[in-house]
Amino acid sequence: MVDRLANSEANTRRINIVENCFGAAGQPLTIPGRVLIGEGVLTKLCRKKPKARQFFLFNDILVYGNIVIQKKKYNKQHIIPLENVTIDSIKDEGDLRNGWLIKTPTKSFAVYAATATEKSEWMNHINKCVTDLLSKSGKTPSNEHAAVWVPDSEATVCMRCQKAKFTPVNRRHHCRKCGFVVCGPCSEKRFLLPSQSSKPVRICDFCYDLLSTGDMATCQPTRSDSYSQSLKSPLNDVSDDDDDDDSSD
Repeated sequence: MVDRLANSEANTRRINIVENCFGAAGQPLTIPGRVLIGEGVLTKLCRKKPKARQFFLFNDILVYGNIVIQKKKYNKQHIIPLENVTIDSIKDEGDLRNGWLIKTPTKSFAVYAATATEKSEWMNHINKCVTDLLSKSGKTPSNEHAAVWVPDSEATVCMRCQKAKFTPVNRRHHCRKCGFVVCGPCSEKRFLLPSQSSKPVRICDFCYDLLSTGDMATCQPTRSDSYSQSLKSPLNDVSDDDDDDDSSD
């Protein structure tokens, strides 16, 4: 089915429409063999709060962006190669339902569909595309992925020292290795994580000690581990964007 659509006029026309919706700031998306599988609005769990994002699934990449005008204009285009993607289902928690994790070596995050059926369709299509790509290339699935950041609102105190309270002066930061929300004194060190940046990035003292001794796997918590610790604290809305890798998220 995908191979038959690859060079069809209808597929080329659909991809051109997506390109035009991102405007001149977006990267070209039309290449030989690329097929637009589907599209839709998903809720992305961003740093400050969940936000609606437009997603486009191709047979080799996943593209998403901010919605400026629905079906007509999007900005802040993100392109994720599917060869590097792994996905995991998330259990429903309160108002956050029908979600799954999209994990890559450079960035990982949670998204939520409107219904359980929509979630199942997205996950099945993504898995099928990843499987087909790996089968054709002979590569193995990626076993390295960036931590999913715990949202600002889920931590009123530092998730490492459990003492420092966050205020407009004592700002939140994120460890790039474990994704925890931490205070400045608990995250003063930098460490080179080549999959995320060519420069050393902020990490918490706990992860720095483990990385320095070579025990890298220990400082990568699961999504549920992060949530179980962060949800022990009541929610609030104090946050800052200065330490975010994407000010819109």
